Amino acid sequence: MSVQSAAPTPPALGDLHRVPPKGAFPAVAALLVLFLAASSAPSPLYALYQQQWQFTAWVLTVVFALYVVGLLGSLLVIGALSDHLGRRPVLAAAIGLEMVALILFLSAGNVFVLAIARVLQGIATGAATTTLSATIVDLEPSHARGRAGVITSVAPLTGLALGALGSGALVQFGPAPTRLIYALLLGAMVLAAVVVALIPETSPRRPGAVASLRPRVAMPAYLRADIVPVVPAMIAGWGLAGLYLSLGPSVAAELLGLHSHLVGGVVVMLLAGTGALAIALLRSRPTTSLLAPSSALLGLGTLISLAGTAGNLTWLAAVGTVVAGLGFGASVLATFGTFARIAKPHERSAIFALANIIGYLGNSVPAVLGGIAVTTLGLRTATEISGLAIVVLTFSALALRLNQMRVQRRAVVTPSR
Repeated sequence: MSVQSAAPTPPALGDLHRVPPKGAFPAVAALLVLFLAASSAPSPLYALYQQQWQFTAWVLTVVFALYVVGLLGSLLVIGALSDHLGRRPVLAAAIGLEMVALILFLSAGNVFVLAIARVLQGIATGAATTTLSATIVDLEPSHARGRAGVITSVAPLTGLALGALGSGALVQFGPAPTRLIYALLLGAMVLAAVVVALIPETSPRRPGAVASLRPRVAMPAYLRADIVPVVPAMIAGWGLAGLYLSLGPSVAAELLGLHSHLVGGVVVMLLAGTGALAIALLRSRPTTSLLAPSSALLGLGTLISLAGTAGNLTWLAAVGTVVAGLGFGASVLATFGTFARIAKPHERSAIFALANIIGYLGNSVPAVLGGIAVTTLGLRTATEISGLAIVVLTFSALALRLNQMRVQRRAVVTPSR
């Protein structure tokens, strides 16, 4: 499908998106980090909420599931909306909804209000992540092709790491442990609104906004050959991240005896922070070359972490988390880099919605099942079963990728005979 308008575009207007105002690209990337930081900020607080309000692990699982329901619903319904209304209106609405959620977090006195806040935060995060990812690709400098793929890969992991670590530090050392982090994030969202008001619109209005709200998940035919092979690794990596975000602080406290609230943030930081570092180091590598080694590292690191937890060896569990983090980062770079590389301009928001749906399904389903397993089987057994399931998935992804590489080599050799 052609992306050119029927009427000729004046050169000055056509150059607007290729030469964006200085500072717009990093500003939008910072907004993506901010939204993901806000989404992971409650993680170190869950144990505190449980202690204060006396609810079970099953209830905590429901709260996590409601966030995911809101997020996936947002991706399905409004994931493509900014391709029709423009990026800025959708971003402004997402920021407004996030601010409402943060106000509810600030005033929460029971698990019901917490659940409502998480649903609203999920909706806002889903709308913001797809739109911001598409905007980053729109604003990519012409002299730095490929940078958008790196940013859309590293920003989510950076945000998850900073949000969890910052929240854990404030809970451990700051005043008002269940309030301060949300007050700071609320102030940051006010600044985000100013940024959105100042950045240029990068996507012209197109008809079909109402039709785009119809929930559907589809993969355009031209994407299938590139996307299908990366899906298993994508699910495995984000599945492990979901387990760390939901069960990580509890595992550190109950199985390894680390009761500091800061440790809950450090656990997430080790995985997501190492992943972000891996993306920065591997950003110049072809995405296809990273799929097999990322799956191997992800599976190996998960096994090492399980061994450390089983043997009450904190250092071994930490080493395994770092190894898994390297694989997670490489996997995210390979998958989101592929989406950024092949997405056509008029479909970018919709395609990133598909990418986020895949990632968040992988992120949420293992976490929800893990929470249910904790209630019925206990934390240790649930952790072991969940971890082994991730290992099986990672090595299945590795086998699929190696088989695909073998088929591709044969296809290259056959014509020469």
